[in-house]
Parts: sequence; structure tokens; C-alpha cells
Amino acid sequence: MNRKLITLSLVLSLGLPTLAQARPVTFSTTLSDYGGDGAYVVLYLTDAQGQYQQTLWVAGKKAKYYKHLRDWARGSGLRSAEYDGMTGASVTSGRTLEVTLELADGLIDSGVQVRIDTAVEDMRENRSEVVVPLTTEGAGQVTAGKGYVQSFTYTF
Repeated sequence: MNRKLITLSLVLSLGLPTLAQARPVTFSTTLSDYGGDGAYVVLYLTDAQGQYQQTLWVAGKKAKYYKHLRDWARGSGLRSAEYDGMTGASVTSGRTLEVTLELADGLIDSGVQVRIDTAVEDMRENRSEVVVPLTTEGAGQVTAGKGYVQSFTYTF
């Protein structure tokens, strides 16, 4: 019995630090005044070559419109498990989507990129509208989008 307890203690002492090596990251995306319906916005991570890694957040609950978030849809394969529990309402013109998530420290300064795709019904779609490396140096810096996103920033 003592041997099992020692083994369990060792496993927990080695495993807990890796669980604790995460930090809250707040992503703030402000949309421009574009004069249309609510926008579908997806925040996701890619590696340095642009290969899909992980979905962070999907704004817009009707899955039938997700195919219009083209780069993300292609990369994620629209696997529902990738975004279960990480969705919210679409974002309307001029409003800000703010999401705080726990991200592993190992993702920061590792070449990972944050990407945003946007789409609005009966308007155009914007693939990889925002692409920024997830770095300590880039935290707090404002990035303009190429379509509906007026500004994007993340902070630790």
C-alpha cells in the first residue's frame, strides 16, 4: 500500500506543474460599422505554416453558416467536437467580442498564430482576416482586420 501511495504522490507532483502552466488570455475583436446582419466570427490557432491546430471561439450559433468561415472550416473539417461549448451569439456591427480563455504557456512564443475568419449573411466572407503570431511581444498591440474587423488585440 505504501508503494502505491508513493507512486501516486510522485505522479501528482510531476503532473500538477504542467496543469498549472497555463494562463488566461483575453482576445478582443471590435467590428467596424458595416451595416448588415450579425457577423459570424471564428478565432482559431494555426501553426507557423498556417495549418489548423485548435478552435478558440465561434461567434454565431447556426452551424449551417460555419462553411462560410472558409479557412477555419477547411482546416477544422467542421468537426463539432472542436467547438462544442465554445460558441456564442453572432456579433453585430460596431460591437466588441471579448473572450478570455486559458491557454497553455507552451503555445505562446512557439510560432502559433491566432487567426480570425468572418462572414455576414448576404455580404462577403473574409478568410484569415486577421493573422497574428501569439507572442509575448505582440500582447496588447492592435491589429486591423481586412474586412469586418476594425481592431483585434490580445492580452495576458
